[in-house]
Amino acid sequence: MVKRLMILTLVVVLMASVVGCAKPAEPPADTGDASAPKFDGELLLGVMVPVTGSEATYGKDMENAIKIAVEEINAAGGLLGKEVKLTLGDDGCDPQMGSAAASKLVSAEVKAVLGGYCSGATIPTLKIYGDAKVPFVIIAANSTKIIEENPGWAFMINSPGYHQANAAADCHEKLGTTKLALVHQGDGFSEDLATLTKKEWESRGKQVVGFDVVNKGEQDFSSLVTKIKSSGAEGVYWTAYHADGALLIKQLRQGGFTGNIVVADGSSSVQLLEIAGQAGEGVYCTSPPVVDFLPAAKEFISKYTAAYNQQPGPYSGLAYDGTHLLADAIKRAGSTDPDAIRSALEDTKDFKTLSGTITFTPEKVLEKSNFISIKGVGGKWVLAE
Repeated sequence: MVKRLMILTLVVVLMASVVGCAKPAEPPADTGDASAPKFDGELLLGVMVPVTGSEATYGKDMENAIKIAVEEINAAGGLLGKEVKLTLGDDGCDPQMGSAAASKLVSAEVKAVLGGYCSGATIPTLKIYGDAKVPFVIIAANSTKIIEENPGWAFMINSPGYHQANAAADCHEKLGTTKLALVHQGDGFSEDLATLTKKEWESRGKQVVGFDVVNKGEQDFSSLVTKIKSSGAEGVYWTAYHADGALLIKQLRQGGFTGNIVVADGSSSVQLLEIAGQAGEGVYCTSPPVVDFLPAAKEFISKYTAAYNQQPGPYSGLAYDGTHLLADAIKRAGSTDPDAIRSALEDTKDFKTLSGTITFTPEKVLEKSNFISIKGVGGKWVLAE
């Protein structure tokens, strides 16, 4: 009996020594939010917008909206099980900077690109993306020269120039204009739109009494104001961007021009009205689908203002829509193969967005116009009646 007790005591001591020498168990790793998606790698998309230069406000607005859409996509599981990441190429609204930005994004091996604000900076990038087989969803740029020079990899979700020329002619007709003066800046967007509007206006039996080009950054429009007044113009259509357009509007009114003034979508920023001041009252704009006037955009506006402490700009809705469109195409493609993504984009039909539905023509532009008419009232844009 004593022998058994001694053996049992020895076993207990040995077991205690083994336990005492064992490595303490490590606490479980902190896995964070258990409901957060688990990703298998990353999927890189490029963003090409101007974040420097005179149009940087528009470009940053577009980038912000794209980021909001990407956050939603990642929260829903990402794309093809991968987390979507973004890399920026600043085109500066300049052709040379645009080419450099496109080359940078191609070198980064992005799977597709979102962006394109200024047509002049966008057009030179079409061949770069085409040669590299990189699908490109163009958010704002809408010169018809994009259609002419597109090698097949770019898709425009802002209505093309001929849609806007028609909207401009409709607007001036409703205002009672019969004699029209057109002013552009000689770039790929504004000259193309002025030419298209001239053709559309004259096809309606109306008269174009002025077709003038001014330099970007010009400060003194006095000679042009005199010329427009002498021409007998009843209306002016400014087809370029807001910074210079606001100065022209001020000087037209200060010079005694009392006719109708309409500006193109490149001047749809509220900054045009801020710079123009009282002269901006009653100015009309052929505008992209601004989120302020889209019932479906309330949640997006709330997210944008919460994230950036400012109101979304005129191209934020299209930037958000374009990001979700591209995500949908990648999902339908089932891979990041460029040909598969391009094919999926081509096959897009009645894709619902904040701005309406998207269906592409064989030219890879919107089947239906998305332009609206807005008016400057009290320093803000409101829907025109």
